[in-house]
Amino acid sequence: MKQRVPLTLAAVTAALAAVTGLATLTAPAADGAPAAAAGKPAARMPVERSLLVCPAPSTSDIAETLYTAITPGAAAPGGKGTARLLGATKEAKPVLELKEPGKPVGAKASGAEAPALSGVADGFLAPGWSAQQTTVVSVGRTRGLLGVGCTRPGTDFWFPGVSTAKGREDYVHLTNPDDTAAVVDIKLFGPDGTIKAEAGTSENIRIDPKSSKAISLASLAPGAQLADVTAHVTTRAGRVGATAQAGEEGIGADWLPASVDPAGTLVLPGIPADATSVRLVAFAPGEEDADLNVKLAGPGGSISPAGSEQLHVKAGMTASLDLKDVTRGEPGSLVLSPADAKKSVPVVAALRVVRGSGAKQETGFIQASAPVGTRATVADNRPEANATLLSLTAPPGADATVKVTASPGTEGGEPASKEVTVKGGTTQTVALAPTGGKGAYALTVETVSGGPVHASRTLTIPRDGIPMFTVQALSDDRSTVSVPKAAQDLSVLTR
Repeated sequence: MKQRVPLTLAAVTAALAAVTGLATLTAPAADGAPAAAAGKPAARMPVERSLLVCPAPSTSDIAETLYTAITPGAAAPGGKGTARLLGATKEAKPVLELKEPGKPVGAKASGAEAPALSGVADGFLAPGWSAQQTTVVSVGRTRGLLGVGCTRPGTDFWFPGVSTAKGREDYVHLTNPDDTAAVVDIKLFGPDGTIKAEAGTSENIRIDPKSSKAISLASLAPGAQLADVTAHVTTRAGRVGATAQAGEEGIGADWLPASVDPAGTLVLPGIPADATSVRLVAFAPGEEDADLNVKLAGPGGSISPAGSEQLHVKAGMTASLDLKDVTRGEPGSLVLSPADAKKSVPVVAALRVVRGSGAKQETGFIQASAPVGTRATVADNRPEANATLLSLTAPPGADATVKVTASPGTEGGEPASKEVTVKGGTTQTVALAPTGGKGAYALTVETVSGGPVHASRTLTIPRDGIPMFTVQALSDDRSTVSVPKAAQDLSVLTR
């Protein structure tokens, strides 16, 4: 067990200053009581530094990748800042550089040599900085439209929905943006529990500084050919950006981002109306089984899919549920909640979604996601008809109103915005593009009032009769950070 190391007041001060560049602290009052009024909330200040990492797009020589980035909002008078994405190597040159808020930028890359990226935004370009890569592979085993938002590095990731089955090619991409090595463990869980990995393959995986590595999940457990697997990625040292990529022969490929942290109630937003196959995969990481109610939140309300009203998830084992063509022509989102309201067991979950049929199928993934919070952005959307569709879901119990804004395109146009009210237990769709927009544009969702809202964007780019698509969830952009009041008593942190 790790021991807790006491923090000195100086260390606390330095840490807060490093996060915000704005925090100043004072000692407690002479009588030992905090100078700040009890119960006063900490102030929220704009972040001054934001870090993102993106995985290497593809191993295909015919891959076509578009990188996009934006910081929402308007330029501050006299504001200064930088935001750039570079190849994840020590000698990398900038691939994408942002100049001002509110205007997206894009860059293209071709073939299998396009690198993983890492980058930093600071100053007035840091709050809400968002980036994405979208790759089209027209033919081959990994054909498809592969989209993923660049993420912040971390130390703990869950990937329900990966596979080690024959015909699947699933990898976990690990990118280390720092100047010191990271050490990673990957554990796999199937329907019967822990999958025994090949000796020496799944633990102490070293990711060198400023580098990226793709780990084949089938290689970790070559004897286990399982359709539904959960991967758990943790770091022993350092931090990484982690994203799974799944490909299936004859079906297509896409990225599978990490699920939101384990929770008793989950929302998986944005199942396309014309989905021909939907498969739910869930995992309970604790020591208790989970019994979940399964609801489809559509435009008119929530229903229980006939024959698939509940899912039992055994502790430490991956469970799945075949929902078939559950949306039946109307877009919707899946809401998982405890069957017994008095017993909430944390789970993680994802959906494998297929559109089309026969040789014209395409696959995508939807992970359980957090609410949009104050503000969330997806950076790459296309102005062509029916290419971009935003899904907004309010869980049962509370209506919500959000403001949706489409930025100018990378090649011009004027921003557009509208307010949307989402009734509790429903999913509403929005098609919004900039006026006269050309090139890729960003969509930003801001909570105006009411309860939480979960959101995702479906991007569709058909090729040769194949409905190629990718779904990206939106989550709070963490554009502000909580800063203790200047006179707040921090002595508790030093004990």
